[in-house]
Amino acid sequence: MPLDPLLVANTRAWLQKSLADVRRVESLLSTADPDVEDALFHCQQAAEKALKAFLTWHDEPFRKTHDLEALGRQCIAIDPTLAPLLAAADMLTE
Repeated sequence: MPLDPLLVANTRAWLQKSLADVRRVESLLSTADPDVEDALFHCQQAAEKALKAFLTWHDEPFRKTHDLEALGRQCIAIDPTLAPLLAAADMLTE
């Protein structure tokens, strides 16, 4: 079955946004005086966008939210093996 080009493009867009946040984290932490607070914010953003990419790939609608726990529950419903990883990411929401 051929891949849906729109699904691929939408998933790729989320992953590119997530990667941009990861690069921001690296940049923020690589200075002599690292900005840990902003780095943590971008860690949360990267995780959120990666979860939204996963849900997009599986054609699972999600509401507009920044809550990693809520997004994680949706992801776990698709792939229960993600539970330990997503439990560790929950604290980034706060």
